[in-house]
Amino acid sequence: MMFDYHFSPFSQPRNSVFAKRGMVATAQPLAAQAGLDMIKKGGNAIDAAIATAACLTVVEPTSNGIGSDAFAMIWTKGRLHGLNASGVAPASISIDAIRARGFDAIPAHGLEPVMVPGAPAAWAECSRRFGRLSLKETLQPAIDYAEQGFPVSPIVAKNWQIAFDEYKKKVQGSLFVPWFDTFAPDGQAPKAGAIWKSADHARSLKAIADSNAEAFYKGELADQIDSFSSAHGGFIRKSDLSRYCPQWVEPLSVNYHGYDVWELPPNGQGLVALLGLNILKQFDLSNEDLIGTYHKQIEALKLAFSDGKAYITDPREMSNEAEQLLSESYAALRANQIGQAAMIPKPGRLPKGGTVYLAAADGEGNMVSFIQSNFMGFGSGIVIPGTGISMQNRGYTFSLNPKDANGLAPGKKTYHTIIPGFLTQNSTPIGPFGVMGGYMQPQGHLQVISRLIDKHLHPQAALDAPRWQWIENKTVLVEPDFPNALAQALARRGHDIRTALDTGSFGRGQIIWRDLNTGILAGGTESRADGLVAAW
Repeated sequence: MMFDYHFSPFSQPRNSVFAKRGMVATAQPLAAQAGLDMIKKGGNAIDAAIATAACLTVVEPTSNGIGSDAFAMIWTKGRLHGLNASGVAPASISIDAIRARGFDAIPAHGLEPVMVPGAPAAWAECSRRFGRLSLKETLQPAIDYAEQGFPVSPIVAKNWQIAFDEYKKKVQGSLFVPWFDTFAPDGQAPKAGAIWKSADHARSLKAIADSNAEAFYKGELADQIDSFSSAHGGFIRKSDLSRYCPQWVEPLSVNYHGYDVWELPPNGQGLVALLGLNILKQFDLSNEDLIGTYHKQIEALKLAFSDGKAYITDPREMSNEAEQLLSESYAALRANQIGQAAMIPKPGRLPKGGTVYLAAADGEGNMVSFIQSNFMGFGSGIVIPGTGISMQNRGYTFSLNPKDANGLAPGKKTYHTIIPGFLTQNSTPIGPFGVMGGYMQPQGHLQVISRLIDKHLHPQAALDAPRWQWIENKTVLVEPDFPNALAQALARRGHDIRTALDTGSFGRGQIIWRDLNTGILAGGTESRADGLVAAW
């Protein structure tokens, strides 16, 4: 019998999942189970997160890969630790060099937008500092799936087909042949339930595991990246890779109605989520009707993006902007600008993105919020021949205006969309949360946190609730099941409400919430994806 795995005519709410000894939540079931297996064999939540992240490069290549960037927040040893594993621009790149190739902006595909990837370094660094198992052990499930193959899940298959169709139209030439050889070896994208494997990907993961990622940055994989980039006029070189190391950073927080919401500092856009929540908390939403709640959320988010897009860049080029923007006085000032009608903020149109997020927790109290991404689905469209490594295209977000805060420069980190979130109360960890999806991410963070705290929804319900997505000016996209009466009411306030045909652009989230009284873990996963909460 042939099923249409993309046709689901009935809506049925999912329940939160409970566990005590361990939990991993992510958008692909095989990856979630691989992470939980690490806890069951004596590892901790950090080992679980690494295993899940590496596995996602295989079982969800439509959103991330070995050539991704990564960010993490880890609660262990009584405090929250932040890791920024975003890459930097190659030393040889410049605004003039890009313009000399005839571009008015950095292209989305090709070698021009490729920055130094940070994900392999993130796995190795998290393992070195906090892991209990070796990197070899945590990467083994990913190696096995890449080598032996796995059945592609429905949403991954859908996104794979979208990417294949796009690449057939937009990318041409020998530069992109390795992508088609790797991800469409039979001349087409794999269907849901079809087996896909990559021996090249498996060999690269094994080299990373055996060398604690040194092979990627200083060894044979770095040589292959350098060789391909040099042969095709790319900017990235082995010297760029060898200089790279991830950075441990102090997370930022705002108190939102009794809970501390944590995000990583710039160059990530977590600051946007905090700015939005800081503005939103100036209002009492607990007794607010749905129309007023949604209106204030949208307006607060617009103001937050207006500031975020103006100031967020490489942290080395920022001084105390984050501290000033997160001050209570500034939040009150911005909140006073929210009236009964929709406003037009400064930022321009916001593009889409492609990211994976995972949350992990163990019975000892360790918890991890981890996110990694190629950006824009498969990223640059560049696959290094013989490696299975798809390279991210983070350089696409740089500006070619040297006066812009995010203007391109050698060795610089760009404005980064991927953001892990974390929640505490009175210095006690509640748990990790995240909603991936390009510029949807801070919007998803704001909506999920408000539903958890203001409306007291359990984790799964907070994720299942219909989402909105601000696009530009007064335009707001809403999901197909967004209540029509509410959409009409928002339109009467001046919002340009448009209904999407599907849920693909509204992000995919995961939540783990630890009950402070019992220690029981409650998990929610994304119903818009192939999500699973693996529990023990």
